[in-house]
Amino acid sequence: MAPKTRAQLAEALRKREVPEEAANAVLDRFTELGLINDEAFAEAWVDSRHHGRGLARRALAAELRHRGVDNDTVNDAVERLDSDQEAEMARQLVDRKLRSTRGLDPQARTRRLAGMLARKGYSGGLAFRVIREALEQEGIDLEEDHP
Repeated sequence: MAPKTRAQLAEALRKREVPEEAANAVLDRFTELGLINDEAFAEAWVDSRHHGRGLARRALAAELRHRGVDNDTVNDAVERLDSDQEAEMARQLVDRKLRSTRGLDPQARTRRLAGMLARKGYSGGLAFRVIREALEQEGIDLEEDHP
């Protein structure tokens, strides 16, 4: 079984119709013993999903909130990724996808790459900066393509 947050475990106990008082006692004891640790869960989640899937802080925060992690814990976990790490991951994602867009016009390539980064939670500003840099390395100037 994959690690779960306290909120996920509470929901599982509720679905099994465990009385709320008993569920809270069990969850409190598990927390006390370190068997439930939302902070450690959030940190591991951020590391895994950022490096494995290339997700940006915004997408990671949304996933953690969806799993019932409180806002302070979410913010602490995603702030461990700095802007440079996020930009570098965006560059790596663009570099991987860039090859499959060759042959398309620069605007279509830009839309596809920006869409991919947006789905992974990257801001529009960062996405377009990274895409522009990658296309310029190929000798394509996006500014020339606009009237």
